[in-house]
Amino acid sequence: MVNPGGSAQPPPVTAGSLSWKRCAGCGGKIADRFLLYAMDSYWHSRCLKCSCCQAQLGDIGTSCYTKSGMILCRNDYIRLFGNSGACSACGQSIPASELVMRAQGNVYHLKCFTCSTCRNRLVPGDRFHYINGSLFCEHDRPTALINGHLNSLQSNPLLPDQKVC
Repeated sequence: MVNPGGSAQPPPVTAGSLSWKRCAGCGGKIADRFLLYAMDSYWHSRCLKCSCCQAQLGDIGTSCYTKSGMILCRNDYIRLFGNSGACSACGQSIPASELVMRAQGNVYHLKCFTCSTCRNRLVPGDRFHYINGSLFCEHDRPTALINGHLNSLQSNPLLPDQKVC
């Protein structure tokens, strides 16, 4: 398994030392023929699972992703944190350790999640509207009618991404 940000190669393991390895998932001894090394720890293949979909990560690929205390498969990482790892507002990359905000599948730095009209930052708990790719605070939402009604696609309170799963 690849651990972005960690050491890519595990320490050498000899056949006689396998019984001393402890699984980071269950805490049990690893005496299996195969073991996984991810996030600077050893794992039983059955214990290294995606925090969202519970897929056994050793069975679906050679990489896993970590963010906000979660271990994720590629699909769930992209679903939660975006396809490119770039902010939809400024286009700059978003570090893996940074909290983000999301709207309609777009991912934003916290500082970039602002109303398109007044430029005030939208924070968790604020109501907002996402219309034609733009964010609007409750006060500045467009009053124009789109197809006979206001197209308010998002009016739920905001939550940081680490709460989504």
